[in-house]
Amino acid sequence: MCVGPSVPTALAQVRLPALGDAAGEEFSVGTERALGLQIMREIRRDPAYLDDPPLLDYVQHIWRPLVASARQRGEITPETAQQLAWEVFLVRDRSVNAFALPGGYVGVHLGLIAITASGDELAAVLAHELSHVTQRHIARSIVNTQRTTLLSLAGMILGVLAASRAGSSDGVQAAVVGSQAAAVQNQLNYSRDMEREADRVGFGVLTDAGYSPAGMAAMFEKLENANRLNDSGAYPYLRSHPLTVERISEARGRMALSSAAPPADPLEHVLMGARSRVLMDISADGLQRQQQRVANALAPGAQPMTPNERLGALYAGALATLLLGDTAAAETAVNRALELLRARTPAVPAAERSLRELQVQVLLQRGDVAGAMKLLDAPALQPASRWTLLLRGQAALALWNQRPEQAAACLAAAAPRPGPSAPGCDDPLSGYKALQASNEAALSWVSLHPNDPLMWSLLAQGEEAMGQRLRAMRAQAESRAALGDINGAVDRLRAAQALARTGGANDFIEASVVDARLRQLEATRREIAAEMRNGR
Repeated sequence: MCVGPSVPTALAQVRLPALGDAAGEEFSVGTERALGLQIMREIRRDPAYLDDPPLLDYVQHIWRPLVASARQRGEITPETAQQLAWEVFLVRDRSVNAFALPGGYVGVHLGLIAITASGDELAAVLAHELSHVTQRHIARSIVNTQRTTLLSLAGMILGVLAASRAGSSDGVQAAVVGSQAAAVQNQLNYSRDMEREADRVGFGVLTDAGYSPAGMAAMFEKLENANRLNDSGAYPYLRSHPLTVERISEARGRMALSSAAPPADPLEHVLMGARSRVLMDISADGLQRQQQRVANALAPGAQPMTPNERLGALYAGALATLLLGDTAAAETAVNRALELLRARTPAVPAAERSLRELQVQVLLQRGDVAGAMKLLDAPALQPASRWTLLLRGQAALALWNQRPEQAAACLAAAAPRPGPSAPGCDDPLSGYKALQASNEAALSWVSLHPNDPLMWSLLAQGEEAMGQRLRAMRAQAESRAALGDINGAVDRLRAAQALARTGGANDFIEASVVDARLRQLEATRREIAAEMRNGR
């Protein structure tokens, strides 16, 4: 796990040798980047890879200060800052786990978010994993596999991850046949010295980022109890990051000497933990089980709950019920949660935003699109987040589909050779105006965040609805590229190119963009093939 400096030198200064020529040259930052990109291309296609906007926004909100802290401390060098991704992603899995991958990627299982009680606890784990990357522990662990091509090395790491997630010891053994694959397994099971170094560096990153070391102590207690009592396979983090008495004592020593920030209000984390528990299993049976647990917890005579626990239960119940299609019951739960939140002091704006966003989902599913649009303009949801932009896009498409004749008339009136003006086109709640604004907002977003598949997909739907087929096809291609499907992206761009050449789209600027992007992705595909083939 995670913990670091501010303790006597004998405990704190556990330093591994510098990478030096062997690991530094044989497994360079460029090699690590190429390997990470290949692994992530495959992971993004896995059904367990999860892009849940509110949950991912929350984890990224915790992650970004840690990366900034590591950069400020010099743990992230100018070279690694530029070449590695420094990206956190979610895995739909109930086990308690997080893992670092080559290239600056850190995966977080939903089970870890669900079991942590505060953002400080989650930040402690992320700081530890981030330190495995900044200290180049992955390069040190797999340097002996330098004769293996990146393609086979990526495949072995993916095999180990998949087998570990499935909880199959046979699968892990099958993935680790041979000395080179064993080295890959060792990459996920860090040495004691690496763990201690990640503890020390991670502690400094955590506290410099403004998080409370109390979260680290609480996380150690959870893992220590699990290590002693749990042998069900629910804590794979303990297999790849084994606790030792020495590590725990060093962590507590650093804690005692630290004067870092006090714990933050955990309410937002409580709601996101509730969301994680629901999204772990979205089958009908899984949602019904979650719904029943919540009902039992809220029933008269149940064990008393704190206000935060009750808010978390109401959020989980509303989300599970909404996913089962019962919008009336979901709306009741959200309204009860908002009433409870209003009575709570001090206010927690992030928690209100989470509940309001869930309320927008309820309104959209109920068909009250105007109500959803009005709520999206409320102060609690300003400034717009990625999730509210996506929700607004869904609402705009719904408005367009509610009155397609009016939308078509507005579109015709705005054409280069306009037809007769149509009434209501300038109304913000008209399908035309709302979708036009949504498309512009999505385009602005992807110009700053070009690797966002959900936003590209939303833009593709909006452009298609407005008759911009070439732009829609390019957006579809970008969505595929963002998911790592380079072949799929190339296919969509070629189709867009054919459309432009046959006169099916009269947009010369967009046609030029398509041509340039196609050349770029084809070059990327050749580079990937060469890197994987040569292992460079």
